[in-house]
Amino acid sequence: MSEVARFSAADHRHMARAIALAWRGLYTTEPNPRVGCVLVQGDEVVGEGWHRYAGGPHAEVEALRQAGARARGAHAYVTLEPCNHHGRTGPCSEALLEAGVAAVTVAGRDSHPQAAGGLERLREAGVAVRSGLMEAEAEALNPGFFQRLRHARPYVRIKLAASLDGRTAMASGESRWVTGAAAREDVHRLRARSSAIVTGVGTVLADDPALTVRLADDPTAGRQPLRVVCDSRLRTPVTARLLREPGQSLLVAAACGSEAVSGVALREAGAEVLFLPGRGGRIAPDHLLAELAGRGCNEVLVEAGPTLAGSFVAAGLVDELVLYLAPHLMGSAARGLFELPGLAQMAQRIALELDDLRQVGDDLRITARLKGEG
Repeated sequence: MSEVARFSAADHRHMARAIALAWRGLYTTEPNPRVGCVLVQGDEVVGEGWHRYAGGPHAEVEALRQAGARARGAHAYVTLEPCNHHGRTGPCSEALLEAGVAAVTVAGRDSHPQAAGGLERLREAGVAVRSGLMEAEAEALNPGFFQRLRHARPYVRIKLAASLDGRTAMASGESRWVTGAAAREDVHRLRARSSAIVTGVGTVLADDPALTVRLADDPTAGRQPLRVVCDSRLRTPVTARLLREPGQSLLVAAACGSEAVSGVALREAGAEVLFLPGRGGRIAPDHLLAELAGRGCNEVLVEAGPTLAGSFVAAGLVDELVLYLAPHLMGSAARGLFELPGLAQMAQRIALELDDLRQVGDDLRITARLKGEG
């Protein structure tokens, strides 16, 4: 049966509102999913809520508190199946039952092995349940959450900034600034929604970045993503800016086989040093992503030079490419976007599918994905 036949215009309107509410938690729910809830009596909204931060009340609980006694007999629209387990908060399925909610419509099912089962619990208790309303729109809220649960790796987003002739740095290595202030602020918002930021030691040595979220409105409420340096031979200096940011976590990933370089100085400076399987003396991106998934990372932002960025692309591990193009030319001697294996024929090209194109300040932002990925 089509969605049009199963769900009314009012159903769509209420779920669209729940999705809009869920987006308010874009920067703060990590590692939990972003969820919104709307409670309706007849066609009157009596309660709204969204998951604001990990450890805080879930969307359903916030909406129930707002509705009070009017929740009894109401219809709940939730962007994700209500949880059915005791974590840092109680199960939302039980909260809905205790409030006397009569019907629950969800956009998508929860595949988390502990939290799943909320709809079955509600159905067993006599609540009318439906699922699948605006599922694609709701899933777009949490690409990394679903990717991690289904495929045991985070959603990978690569950010690159280049001139119109595809150059990311001058031949001297100078790269500040390729793009303008508006594009750089946009990148900070990509960082803010990410669980981790990955870079390479070459970028650390050349640019000495902080890789922190620095926005005037502080949408993260103080949360900073984990910063990760791929550094096969542990060349990250203890004087690096990454180690001078108080209270911020830094993981330095080295390749197995380089244990002779102990990393004691980096550990003493506050970094976590981790040895991972590698290929050709370099860290294997799939092993790094598996490690980050095991740590609960949902979305990973790669901000790196052409070597590391190219290794993720070559491994087919890129879900989204965000490219900022600045309106200037940097010349043929400047550094390119990716280091990729030589491609001799047109049939070997790596095809991209464009998702979005817009102007950000004076620069263009292209959002694309590898065809066949995601």
